[in-house]
Amino acid sequence: MARIAFIGLGNMGRPMCDNLTKAGHDVVGYDVVTAARDAYAAAGGRAAATLAEALADADTVISMIPTGKHVRAAFEGEGGVLAHARPGTMLIDCSTIDVESARAVSTAAAEAGFVMVDAPVSGAVPAAQAGTLTFMVGGTAEGFERARPVLAAMGPKIFHVGASGNGVALKICNNMMAGMSMVAISEVFALAEKLGLDHQTVYDVMTVSSGNCWALQSYCPVPGPVPASPANRDYQPGFAAAMMLKDMRLSQDAAGTSGAATPLAGSAAALYQMLVEHGHGNKDFSAVYALITGRLTSM
Repeated sequence: MARIAFIGLGNMGRPMCDNLTKAGHDVVGYDVVTAARDAYAAAGGRAAATLAEALADADTVISMIPTGKHVRAAFEGEGGVLAHARPGTMLIDCSTIDVESARAVSTAAAEAGFVMVDAPVSGAVPAAQAGTLTFMVGGTAEGFERARPVLAAMGPKIFHVGASGNGVALKICNNMMAGMSMVAISEVFALAEKLGLDHQTVYDVMTVSSGNCWALQSYCPVPGPVPASPANRDYQPGFAAAMMLKDMRLSQDAAGTSGAATPLAGSAAALYQMLVEHGHGNKDFSAVYALITGRLTSM
């Protein structure tokens, strides 16, 4: 059993805490937002009023925080994890942030005597709730082995992908692919409609043909073929369009700093930007189909 201080009690963090608790770990949750702490406590969780309180007895810290700036503040800030965690505490950041910030925090942690890994996730809220997340872990072999038993309570697929920052790097690449493929599938359905094809026929043929992909098979952006997809519940996330825009921007920032050419990803990012600008950032990212086909006004 690990004694875990969990930082970040949002849509992902809350169910991750729940699964850690179900697995027998002792979890104390903390969030800078008072309402998030109160909601966690109201649901039966143990919430700390301060970060220092959450860290007091912890041997493991897990964070799920929105941006690199927030992660650096939580770990490197004057009242942060590196200042208050007990010696030997294992540090795991599951946030999706920029590679530079992930590597900077890891370096600071190592200099302070801590072992830290970046372990972003794939699967979004449904997988967090079901305990089926996929983890991409960057860091030392020692860090990976120490983190793996704790991560296993939140998902069965745990990959060591290299040095610090590589987990975030792979997550950025993965979500860039998801964002682009959703745009591609949405354009396919838009064209198929114009050509007189019905959605179910397109789905049935393409899922067993060369055009098959995750965005089609598991997250089909049109109502009907995949009952569990957000398209069948008014595009309620799921994975919100605003979050996909964040990840696509991370991909473009990474492409810029590394000198990689990603024109398709750039075009996809622009569509998610439009979706957010139309006031639909809280819809699932598969609602890009509604943008492409002009259905936003009827949503």
